[in-house]
Amino acid sequence: MAIKLKAKEQKQYVGKYAGTYRYVMTTELYNKLTERKVLAEAAMRSGISQGTINAAWAAIGEVIKAWATEGHSVAVPGLGTMRFGVRATSVADVSEVSSSLITSRRVIFTPSTDIKDELASTSINITCYDRDGNIVKRVTSTDDGEVEDDTTRTEGEEGGEYEEESGEEGAEMATTSETKDMYAYEKTSMVDDKARVVKGGSWKDRAFYLSPGQRRFLDQAQATDWIGFRCAMDRLGAQRIEK
Repeated sequence: MAIKLKAKEQKQYVGKYAGTYRYVMTTELYNKLTERKVLAEAAMRSGISQGTINAAWAAIGEVIKAWATEGHSVAVPGLGTMRFGVRATSVADVSEVSSSLITSRRVIFTPSTDIKDELASTSINITCYDRDGNIVKRVTSTDDGEVEDDTTRTEGEEGGEYEEESGEEGAEMATTSETKDMYAYEKTSMVDDKARVVKGGSWKDRAFYLSPGQRRFLDQAQATDWIGFRCAMDRLGAQRIEK
């Protein structure tokens, strides 16, 4: 298996190379595999019926969407983790903070170690084309297979990114509590010392949470307009009022 790239000689119209021809590399994609095709292939390889896999896939998708919209970094089985984020402009005065500073919303995916190892070990084949579309060279990769990873970065001003805490300060933060990483991949528990279980559905929830077996977590210091409790009691006295 190999990743196929094409390097095509193209005229540059902007930047310091404007007016010159340079070879630009892009990935060659065979085609786009549909969800039905992926599920059918998974059913054939696993021996599980396609209907069962389809139902499981849909349920996993609902769980990921529900937890990601609540601010969790969610494990995508076999692939990595996914979370939602934003790009926003920074301001110096707290009075200027508002939602209008948000420039875009993002889906942030971090591949698992297995996925990154697979990419690192996959060879790359490059086919070079001149400006007339003729093949002029073929190249097989000899790079070190380094995989770019965004797990050490966070959103910054105008879409830029800043490095997270590192060094002694970062190490101290990471070891403050063994249960601080609530949703780290492959942890045995998704609950830290300050998380509380929320069960049941509210007026704003999808039907998924109406199942008694479903639960989610919220920090004990947080409150929302969709979490509360209902008082109930048995009726005492006669079944009907005597006249």
